[in-house]
Amino acid sequence: MHGDFEAQRHWMEITTHLPISQWYFHDLEWWGLDYPPLTAYHSWVMGKIGSVIDPTWFALYASRGLEHPVLKVYMRATVIISEYLTYIPAIILFLRRFTRIESVPRWEASITLVAILMQPALMLIDHAHFQYNAVMLGLFLASISSLVASRFLWSCVFFVAALSYKQMALYYAPAIFAHLLGACLFPRTDVIRFLGVAMVTLASFAILFAPIIFGGFYDARRGIDPFNGTQASAIPSNSPSPILTAVVSDSSTWYYPAVQQLTQAMHRIFPFARGLFEDKVANFWCALNVLFKLKKYPIPLLQQLSLLATLVTITPPCGILLLYRNHEVLLPSLAATAWGFFLFSFQVHEKSVLLPLLPMTLLLASKKGLAPSIRAWVGWANMLGVWTMFPLLKRAELRVPYFVLSLLWAYLLGLPPTSFSLYTATTKGDINLATKALHGGVYGMMVLWHVGEHFIRPPKDKPDIWTIINVGIGAAGFGVCYVWCMWQSLEATKAERHRKRKIT
Repeated sequence: MHGDFEAQRHWMEITTHLPISQWYFHDLEWWGLDYPPLTAYHSWVMGKIGSVIDPTWFALYASRGLEHPVLKVYMRATVIISEYLTYIPAIILFLRRFTRIESVPRWEASITLVAILMQPALMLIDHAHFQYNAVMLGLFLASISSLVASRFLWSCVFFVAALSYKQMALYYAPAIFAHLLGACLFPRTDVIRFLGVAMVTLASFAILFAPIIFGGFYDARRGIDPFNGTQASAIPSNSPSPILTAVVSDSSTWYYPAVQQLTQAMHRIFPFARGLFEDKVANFWCALNVLFKLKKYPIPLLQQLSLLATLVTITPPCGILLLYRNHEVLLPSLAATAWGFFLFSFQVHEKSVLLPLLPMTLLLASKKGLAPSIRAWVGWANMLGVWTMFPLLKRAELRVPYFVLSLLWAYLLGLPPTSFSLYTATTKGDINLATKALHGGVYGMMVLWHVGEHFIRPPKDKPDIWTIINVGIGAAGFGVCYVWCMWQSLEATKAERHRKRKIT
């Protein structure tokens, strides 16, 4: 269980026992806190409740690596409760609003709800591997639900909360920004709305970071040193902002504690020093690294290449959202933006595939969402996504849950390998031959990969060969998903232009 489980438990340990000024500094070699403040506050609440049940679960230092069965039950329960308080209500509210606009029958909306709730990648990462990604995704869903309802200020509040819970929500940030900016500029410039969005966004960030900032001031007045008993360097050598580094170097200023806290938090939240990627993840850079060893190049150069590639891929969907803000454009453009980040951004993790998969899966709630042409692509992307997670899940001994949940979801949506009716039926909205060949080929490769990975031992000089094959297939497939989402966005803009011509 040493891994994400221990990391989450450890954050409950340090937030409940240490002064708030030491949260981002304490013993960084042992699962140091590297998520935004809302995650820390959530850990504090869960840690306080757990300490009432059994104080030994989160005893400072003494509880490290604890794997008591009752503790595991409690930690699993916190994931379920957190999901029920955020993710599930947000999905229900979004689907009610979106399916009403799309005039989708209630039974189809119910099928979509079940499909999203049983999404295998999220269930395996949060409930088996152990994380709280559903909280961030729930806040994101609340944000886009507010966008659909044109409640822009509430959308800002919820999205800032998502960003302040997990920095991965940045995958959606350019698309959300483009949508909000478009709402302020078109059909006519609305200065009041723009100022309202800006002020609410800044105020939301200020409120969520205020405990960290004021805690720094308070602890400084009490003479508490953030570095006391930690292994952090006095000033991070690769602090994300040269201006902040210059300011924090002068410890005599009255605002030093606040800037020190913000600098260390940003340093932990955005670990650019770790390199382009840490593990084998199915994105462009990791796949390219098989042919060209990228880690031999300077990190600043890789950062610039990553930024450029990411900007190139996210600009088209964000441009569409800037000019077209109808609900048909929103989901595919969000998915395309997130796919661009996943494929080309810096420090991508296997679990990050959850971000593009969510808005893509939400397309099932659209008017033709359960038609073969949409359902096949959404199902294929989800099956490919969870398949690329298998090396991670295998290390955590989650083979059985992986196969059970993946095959159950495939059965629910009528997908291979449980059913081929989706690709053989001749109904309205049928799948073209190219799509059948592509999907069938990839499904076949996934099955063959599992057979080979299980029965054929890799050569001694290439122990990761099966993982590398997984990365290559996954990266290529996700690139196709990006192109498909872009195509759906463009098709939605055509429909919007056609409606406008009819009106005029």
